Amino acid sequence: MAGLLCRDDMDDVRARLTTWWHGGDIGRPVMLLTAPRDEPLETVEAIPRPDGWVTDYAARNFDLRVNISARACARSHLLGEAVPAVAPDLGPDCLALYLGCTGIEMPGTVWFKPFIDDPDSDGFGYDRDNSYWDFTLRLTRAQLEAGRGRFLLQFPDLIEGLDTLAAMRGTENLLIDLVERPEWVHDCMRRITDLYFRYYDVLYDMMHDEVGGSIFWVWGPGRTAKMQCDFSAMISPAMFGDFMVPVLAEMCERIGYCMYHWDGPDAVCHHDHLLSIPGLQVLQWTPGSGVEPPEHPRWWPMYHKTIEAGKCIFTHPSPAGIGAMKREFGEKLKRFILTTSAPSLSDAEEILKRAEL
Repeated sequence: MAGLLCRDDMDDVRARLTTWWHGGDIGRPVMLLTAPRDEPLETVEAIPRPDGWVTDYAARNFDLRVNISARACARSHLLGEAVPAVAPDLGPDCLALYLGCTGIEMPGTVWFKPFIDDPDSDGFGYDRDNSYWDFTLRLTRAQLEAGRGRFLLQFPDLIEGLDTLAAMRGTENLLIDLVERPEWVHDCMRRITDLYFRYYDVLYDMMHDEVGGSIFWVWGPGRTAKMQCDFSAMISPAMFGDFMVPVLAEMCERIGYCMYHWDGPDAVCHHDHLLSIPGLQVLQWTPGSGVEPPEHPRWWPMYHKTIEAGKCIFTHPSPAGIGAMKREFGEKLKRFILTTSAPSLSDAEEILKRAEL
C-alpha cells in the first residue's frame, strides 16, 4: 500500500485505527485534528461559484462539485487519525432524495420536500433512474478519479429509519402516524432499511480502499457507517425502542464499524436503549446550540456510563477542553474519538502531544 499526497503516512493511520476499533491501545484517544496550511499541497484552479449558489451540496453544477472536491483536502494539515476524504454528498439525508424527496437548497444545507401525502399509496421504492442517485454515482466516479493517490472517498450522509421517513412524510404527519398507523410505520422501517442497503452496498463497493476500509468521519477497517435519529427528540423511549432500536440493531449486524450521531439534550433519554445495541460501538455526542460544550462536566456522567458499558464516545471539544477531559477520564480517554482544529501546525502538534496518556 502507498501513502496519499494529503496523508503520506496513511498506512500508519490505518494501523492505529484498526487497533483502536478492535479495542486496542494507541496511547491516547483517536484524534481527528486539522490545521490550515499556509500554501496548499497542490494548486487546482478554482471554478467560480455562480450567482445564487448557496450550498456546496448542490446537484446543479457537476463540474463545480468535482472542482470543489479536487481542492478540498490539499489546504489542511492532517494530524492524528484525520484522513483526507471527500464525499458525493447532496445533503443530510441523501436516501430521502433517492426515494422521492425534492431537495430545496438553503444556505449551507439542503431541506427536503415531503412527498407522501397518503400512506395508503406511499409510492416509494428503488428507482434506478432517480436523478439524485444518478448524480451521486457520476460524482463518485469523478471524485475517485480526482482523488487517485491524493485522498479517499467517504459515504454521503445517507441516513435511515425515522429521520428518512420524516423527510418523506413530514415530521408532524409522522408523529401522528406513530399513534394512528403504527403498522404502516413499521412496514416503512422495513422497506427503508432494505433500500438503504441497496444504495450503501453499491457505494461501499465503489469507495472502499485497498484494504476494504471505508469512512464516515473516521476511517474504519471495513464497512463503516454513521446512524442517527434526530426525530427521537420528539418521542418517548418506549417509542424509540419500538420503532428505531430494531432498525439500528439490524444495521449494526450488517455493517462492521458503527457509530450513532446522538444529538442534543432531548435525545439523552434514549441512552439506555443505545447502550443495549450490541454492534453499536461509538456514540457521537453533539450537545447542540445554546447548551454547554462537549467538554463540560454536565456531560461527563454520560461519558463514564458509555465507556463503562463497553462503548466509545466521539465528540468535538475545544483544544482547551481536552486537558480537563484528560484529568477527568484518565485512561478512559483512550476510548474517545476527539475532533478539533488548531490555528497552526505547531498548535496542532502541541494538542496532539497534550492528548497522550
